[in-house]
Amino acid sequence: MKKASIIMTYYKKKDFFEESFYSAVNQSYANKEIILVFDDDNKEELENLKKVVNFQKDLIFIDNKKTEGVALSRNKAMKISTGEYLAFLDCDDIWEKDKLKVQIDFMEKNNIDFSYTNYYLINETNKKIGKMLAKKELTYKDLISSCDIGLSTVIMHKKLLNFGSFPNLKTKEDYAFWLKLSKNSIKFYGLNENLALWRKSKHSLSRSIFQGLSDAYKVFYLYENNNFFLSIFRTLILSLNVLKKKIIQKINLLIEKN
Repeated sequence: MKKASIIMTYYKKKDFFEESFYSAVNQSYANKEIILVFDDDNKEELENLKKVVNFQKDLIFIDNKKTEGVALSRNKAMKISTGEYLAFLDCDDIWEKDKLKVQIDFMEKNNIDFSYTNYYLINETNKKIGKMLAKKELTYKDLISSCDIGLSTVIMHKKLLNFGSFPNLKTKEDYAFWLKLSKNSIKFYGLNENLALWRKSKHSLSRSIFQGLSDAYKVFYLYENNNFFLSIFRTLILSLNVLKKKIIQKINLLIEKN
């Protein structure tokens, strides 16, 4: 059984962290470590976090002392990880108990280096408000117009870090990294299993329209090396597909209920 390193970064997630953390701790997949990076300067939240984690077995804890951002925090965790697989879990999202086992089995059987899964969208009270289905396969051509990968569903082989890491953006840092990997001929495979819950909260950075547009433009202009006009165009296309995706997520949930 190959080891999995679970990467978690904490920033102002007090209300949801405990459920998220223990969904990682209680995974049925035995050979794992959790690398938790505290990226907040609030000492009260630090003390609360320490009480919650109670320094579980196989936990590696990093205190950044001052906020460095989610991308640099993840990169720091990945650098010290000892697992062959890297799995990502935001500190307000939740995993199903067999998430690691089912997904890693899928990757091992099919010789896959990067996979993602279906996920439910939930609100702050854990009510399901949408569902995202994982497409069977995604290429660079697919990703450049729409990012249909939920970060907390991703498991990738650690050797993919040879191609880079997360760029220092407030949002869209995962999107930029996926684009870089796909340009290097890494194939992305989706698993049609409902293994994660992605939380939509009012304080999430991903809800900031201006921040999202700004970071999307940076992805295309700075990291994809597109010119100004193409970067603006691709930012608009990406934004339109985000709106389209929200509608599809609601329809998927309605279909499931009926």
